[in-house]
Amino acid sequence: MDLIKVLNEQYMKPELPDINIGDTVRVSIKVKEGSRERTQAFDGTVIARKHGGINETITVRRISYNVGCEKVFPIHAPNIVSINTIRKGKVRRAKLYYLRDRIGKKAKVKEKI
Repeated sequence: MDLIKVLNEQYMKPELPDINIGDTVRVSIKVKEGSRERTQAFDGTVIARKHGGINETITVRRISYNVGCEKVFPIHAPNIVSINTIRKGKVRRAKLYYLRDRIGKKAKVKEKI
């Protein structure tokens, strides 16, 4: 078991941003297209945070062109460049799956002041 812990700690990122459920975040990802490499940003609301350690993931949801889009990002993945918090959300739940059924202003999360 100690060998697994040592291997996992080797690949974990040392500095993690403060990400909470309900926060609006911008996740920058490295995208490889042929021989070129660029960064692409995905903005959205964090609706879930799962697992722990090296397997920790966040689910980010955004609505573009009236269609909801969710992506699951492993926090410690090497292709994630940065995770920036745009605004803090005020929520009372650990998972915000109820936002999937809402559209328009009802799908917003209040901002923590």
